[in-house]
Amino acid sequence: MLISFRSDHKEHLALLRNQSIQVLVDFCKLTIDYLNNGPNQKLYATAAEKLSVGPEIIQNSVYGLVNLLLLSCKHKLSETDFRDSVLTLGFSEEQEVILNKFYQSRKNEVTQILNQLNLKEPHFDDLEWRFELQVASRSLLHQVNPIVTMDLSLKTQKEDELDFEVEHHIIQTDVNNLAHICNELEKALHESRGRYCRKIQKSLMKL
Repeated sequence: MLISFRSDHKEHLALLRNQSIQVLVDFCKLTIDYLNNGPNQKLYATAAEKLSVGPEIIQNSVYGLVNLLLLSCKHKLSETDFRDSVLTLGFSEEQEVILNKFYQSRKNEVTQILNQLNLKEPHFDDLEWRFELQVASRSLLHQVNPIVTMDLSLKTQKEDELDFEVEHHIIQTDVNNLAHICNELEKALHESRGRYCRKIQKSLMKL
């Protein structure tokens, strides 16, 4: 099968069609660095200076290779199908060999990540809570021991169905531990709003 490319995707790859094999290899390395560490503006600026183009063009070219890799892995392209898809973009046969090696070297890793994203994981549905306070006992006449009891409802989409299955989880914790959990969730939420996470999410939504 041949991949159907959007016009903006073709534009992002246009610069690479006119470059030497070594430059294409260098862009594959930039793409691997992006997958491992996120965008590196310093590297893009250096590459832009060498090729006499703007840094945003270098970055878009890297995004183009990322999208090419994601699409190829999503459709599980064979070497022949990948070759035909790349040649339709205007790459030479020598360039296709480089891109195919790049695809084969990262195919298993990216496919595994895409499979994990397709898993039907439980999602938050509802949360009910009750605050309990123990103020005394036979051994301790004066104490304050607050406990929070929560009924956490998680929903999971049933296999090949539109309905959801709801599970209830009863959780008890003290106030200090609850505050620690809230802080960790706030950190995770802040990280998910970062530039790198947003760009990864945007790339995946385009598939």
